[in-house]
Amino acid sequence: MTATHTTRRYRARLLIPAAIAALALTSTSAVAHTSPATAADRTVAAQDHREGAKKPKAMLDAWLDLWNGDSARAPGIISPDFRVHAALLDGGDGSSIRGVDGLVAWIGQTRAAFPDLRFTLQVDPLVDGRYASVRWTATGTYAGGFPGAKAEPGTRVTFTGTDTLRMRDGKFVEYWLNSDTLQLLTQLQAL
Repeated sequence: MTATHTTRRYRARLLIPAAIAALALTSTSAVAHTSPATAADRTVAAQDHREGAKKPKAMLDAWLDLWNGDSARAPGIISPDFRVHAALLDGGDGSSIRGVDGLVAWIGQTRAAFPDLRFTLQVDPLVDGRYASVRWTATGTYAGGFPGAKAEPGTRVTFTGTDTLRMRDGKFVEYWLNSDTLQLLTQLQAL
């Protein structure tokens, strides 16, 4: 495998929202469904709620640090059972991204295309029992190598998104991503 092919392959794992599927840039991604809450789920959710918002807030701060390049934060907040629901550039649904190592690798691949990528919160996080949601803005400098991009390396990009996370036993176990990659691809001249 050539270095160029390897670069394209790992960069192809970059996130891309379902809106791009409408533009025929990706295949249809699978939609994950979760089962209704059981009595045990409701008990755990009530316990999490009683513990207050401090722990989820600290976890969300660490989540933001993780996406901003501090991979050392991952083992403290990511469950070995962690799974992702996101439409990927290669048409995948994110199900291949599992656990701490899978998430750290995916973040590293994303940051390879945008080494100085910086995520900031647009609004305060919403926390409801075992679920948390954050709205963010990402800004960074394109380093090149994004499949189909005509933008020059050095192009500044900004895009937005929302992360929804499920918590269990003090760690994130599930992640749904909704990002405005149309905005990103437009800036990269990849449409």
